[in-house]
Amino acid sequence: MKKLLNARGTLTALGGSIMPPEVLEAMREASRAYVNLDELLRRAAERIAELIGVEGAFITSGAAAALAVSAAACMAGTDPASIRRLPDSAGMRNEILMLKAHRFGFDQAVRLAGARIVEVGEELEAALTERTAAYLYLAEAENSRGSLPLPQVTQLLNRRNVPVIVDAAAELPPVANFRRYLEQGAALVIFSGGKDIRGPQSSGLILGRKDLIAACACNSCPNYSIGRPMKVDKESICGLVRAVELYLSQDFGREMRGWEEMVEAFVERLSGVAGVEVRRGFPSPPGIQPAGIPRAYVQIDPSRTGVSAAQVRKKLQDGDPGIETDLDGDCLVLNPQLLTRKEAKAVIDRLAAVLQRA
Repeated sequence: MKKLLNARGTLTALGGSIMPPEVLEAMREASRAYVNLDELLRRAAERIAELIGVEGAFITSGAAAALAVSAAACMAGTDPASIRRLPDSAGMRNEILMLKAHRFGFDQAVRLAGARIVEVGEELEAALTERTAAYLYLAEAENSRGSLPLPQVTQLLNRRNVPVIVDAAAELPPVANFRRYLEQGAALVIFSGGKDIRGPQSSGLILGRKDLIAACACNSCPNYSIGRPMKVDKESICGLVRAVELYLSQDFGREMRGWEEMVEAFVERLSGVAGVEVRRGFPSPPGIQPAGIPRAYVQIDPSRTGVSAAQVRKKLQDGDPGIETDLDGDCLVLNPQLLTRKEAKAVIDRLAAVLQRA
């Protein structure tokens, strides 16, 4: 199998991110010992909650598993009989509200737990019933057409004691997002452990209210529950703790400067290619925070280059090593997040060569 250069980002389909040696060492050490898994989960979560400065934390086998476990926690709580019944949620509060603009492929995870998704519009209060268990907010869609600001949602639903779950799986950096959604009133927030945190790919993190975190634990492995098949092993638990420790101690300013320098190199080298316009930009609209990681947007005019952006992307993928980029209309999007400087140069050289041969 050929190697890939990842100029696209922390996608699960591409393997997430590369774990630092310290994380691998923590996992290796964990693999050599027997532990009480309940106690390890509890103490690891306490350590993470203390590091981040939040009320509670829980480790899962990924962000999708965290969605299922969070939904189960909001429906069944800590009641053993209800926990064992899921995904049969008949007679429980089993409706999870979502804005239509926030529906996404991974919302199947909450349905897996037995929840029924109810699409709502701006009139949130009218959608509340005695069967409402929670509200699911997709952070990625925060600025989409038809969305609502999270504080507006939480202000209403907290008055009605309806917990708001925020899926923020890929919403790091900035590191402030660990607490941002909770500070805006969310009850639970979910992050992937294998994206920018650079922990094990099959790890996820739930942060939030202690009572709901306790319910998450009851509805998760190693207990007999809907979360039992979503096993998180001792190696991943220890690896994620170490990854969070490293993540919070890193120099984010330095990392951002490195990304900016790579994007600047993309723009400088590719701007001289006929039929190509290159600009620095962000995935969020101007003025919208958090802006995230800078990208190079390479707009390709097929009438002048003889190839479309999609065709160039395919040529990059088919090379050896393959190069993965994103596509936004007639633009190739180059994300420096997971590239070394050497890899960034290889991406520039290959892309320039493909465009100049076209």
